[in-house]
Amino acid sequence: MQPLSMAGRKDRLKNHMRQFFNREFMPSKAGRKDIMTKIKLCGLSRPCDMEAANALRPEYIGFIFAPESRRYISPWRALALRQMLAPTIRVVGVFVDERPEKIADMGNQGIIDVIQLHGSEDEDFIMQLRQRTDKPIIRAFRAEKAEDIINAGGSRADYILLDSGAGTGTAFDWGLIQSIKRPYFLAGGLSPDNVGDAVARLRPFAVDVSSGIETGGVKDQTKMAAFVAAVRKEDKR
Repeated sequence: MQPLSMAGRKDRLKNHMRQFFNREFMPSKAGRKDIMTKIKLCGLSRPCDMEAANALRPEYIGFIFAPESRRYISPWRALALRQMLAPTIRVVGVFVDERPEKIADMGNQGIIDVIQLHGSEDEDFIMQLRQRTDKPIIRAFRAEKAEDIINAGGSRADYILLDSGAGTGTAFDWGLIQSIKRPYFLAGGLSPDNVGDAVARLRPFAVDVSSGIETGGVKDQTKMAAFVAAVRKEDKR
């Protein structure tokens, strides 16, 4: 048997994702909602991750530009991967205490569509970025106590992201955020097993996952498909 061409592998992946989605998670058309939860698949780093994203169509994917992260990729690698991505999927660049000039340059050069700040950046830092670029900004907040949620609610960022920590992969107490009024990305400990419950309970603007769709430290296409399908299923209830 001859090996599949690149186009053949892409078609096989798309068919696999579609069959998995339909078999395991597709609900009936009754009760569909107009407002769908956005999905961000973060920490992608390989061409096969782009193929999976193109098949699953999340609203966002994330590239990590923090050198200390095991998921780090260079800006030039990100640009090459972006060129493989469907144009409807927005690219989020995740930064930790990077210089505002460098972040803005990556946005203005078209490497990323959205900026995510995941370090000690404050509201003054956001204002510095706004002077350099018009890209939307997500600011991450660690959700440990009620005061953290109040601070997050007052941020000048376009969106806030609520997490248990800097990529720890663990969930926080969702009870802290049930009364928050502004749109937010929910992160921290999400997986195909619990994201449906998170959407049902909290109705976040978006859900953000990285380690929850990995096996052995790399993205797992079956887990990626299961995560997306679980969110879509809950949205259609």
